[in-house]
Amino acid sequence: MKIPIIILIATVCWGGCVPKNQEVDILIKNGIVYDGLNKEPQMVSIAIKADTISYIGNQGKVNFLSKKIIDAKGLIVAPGFIDPHTHADRELENPNESHNKPFLFQGITTVVVGNDGSSPYPISKYAKLYEEQGIGTNVAFLVGQGTLREKVMGKVDRQPTKEEMTQMKELLQQEMEAGAFGMSTGLFYAPGSYATTEEIVELGKVVAKFHGIYDTHLRDEGTYSIGLATSVKEALEIGKESGMPMHISHIKCLGKKVWKQSDSIIQIIDNAIKSGLEVTASQYPYLASATGLQAAVVPRWAESGGKDSLFIRYGDTNLRPWVLDETQQNIELRGGPEKLLIINAAQKEYVGKTLRELSETLGLPPNETVFEILKKGYPRVASFSMDPYDVENFMKQDWVVTGSDGNTGHPRKYGTFPRKYKYHVKEGAITLADFINHSSSKTAQIFRMKKRGALVVGNYADIIIFDPEAFGDKADYENAFQLSEGLRHSIINGKMTIENGSFTENLNGRILKKE
Repeated sequence: MKIPIIILIATVCWGGCVPKNQEVDILIKNGIVYDGLNKEPQMVSIAIKADTISYIGNQGKVNFLSKKIIDAKGLIVAPGFIDPHTHADRELENPNESHNKPFLFQGITTVVVGNDGSSPYPISKYAKLYEEQGIGTNVAFLVGQGTLREKVMGKVDRQPTKEEMTQMKELLQQEMEAGAFGMSTGLFYAPGSYATTEEIVELGKVVAKFHGIYDTHLRDEGTYSIGLATSVKEALEIGKESGMPMHISHIKCLGKKVWKQSDSIIQIIDNAIKSGLEVTASQYPYLASATGLQAAVVPRWAESGGKDSLFIRYGDTNLRPWVLDETQQNIELRGGPEKLLIINAAQKEYVGKTLRELSETLGLPPNETVFEILKKGYPRVASFSMDPYDVENFMKQDWVVTGSDGNTGHPRKYGTFPRKYKYHVKEGAITLADFINHSSSKTAQIFRMKKRGALVVGNYADIIIFDPEAFGDKADYENAFQLSEGLRHSIINGKMTIENGSFTENLNGRILKKE
């Protein structure tokens, strides 16, 4: 990939006058600097003192006394990437995995957790735990609507009483006061799927008081229930009626029946933005989604009350045909049993096999095979049901940022950001500047993260340096646990986290709180 020829040489420092002599902790020189805000790179030096960027400009204007000098000649210097949708909370609470290396080696310096309506609870407990044991990246929390609903109501499919609604609002207020950046919903998943639009709007009004964001997994990304377009319109209505900025997680057209509908979805969102709504989305650059097998194909009504209730209904001779029929319909909506790949399961012999293969092994129809598998645990599946046209179409929109939805078993947990660079920047679909800006400053703006996401004097020093020739993903569906390559250095809060391509073992991340 060719780096833009136009390189601006800074003749004065950014951010005003500075002393002729400066003592700094880290000096980065000779790199090709993308600040996360502008379209063109600059050949400037960056100085870091403590946890802050103290200087950006022409090194010749200042005499630096630096404890550490990084020569970034031929390398890209950029703001650390911010991942707006992860499930990293499952590893961060484990001291053996709190380094967050799958994300770190992608150039990610901040992860958002609590997506899809499911969050650590209470935030104060987990924030304290993360701080005590140390974390590799910065962490920002969302409050999961599904988590609050389950705390108050369990997993039942009914509407809350007035008292239950009050309880959910009180818990939401508590979590927002603890520093959450907003509320997430997983309207595709139980128990979030049992909530009405009006219920989400009422909760959203609490979030809006804190100027928080609404992050949603749409009720339907294909044709499973109300349809993709209707689900987008529901999300827009929730944002409008509650007063929350609205963010769609991992926007996609899931299933052949909605392929090539990205044009109409983009038009709906563009019209909403023109009307004054704040609407954004995140996206990962893969053709396969991933979720639990149960969530992917089992009808929601059958899940009400939890897994035990599901199997009671499955064992009921009157209900079993309905359960199996709708399960088969959902399998077909995802492209058929050959398109559903088991990527994580307690039974290791299942991993790497499709539902079709397991069906043949067990001698059962695919829909019955689902329930035989579910009896033994909660396997996850990759569903190959997206079209390249829609993926790139969404990617080119100014309101779409990069997000991994990183979860165990899918290569996106280890490769999203480098993959987007490798296959979409280097092949010309988007520019390098747009890739960086929409992986850093744009995301910081969406979540109202102050002093993060851009290389600006006074901002926190979250900085990455990568090799433009080598940066790329290695994880695939056969081996989803391979770290990305090409990241030379990662500086988080002014300290070296990755140095010369190796993890320093230093846990430099912080808990970020909504201000």
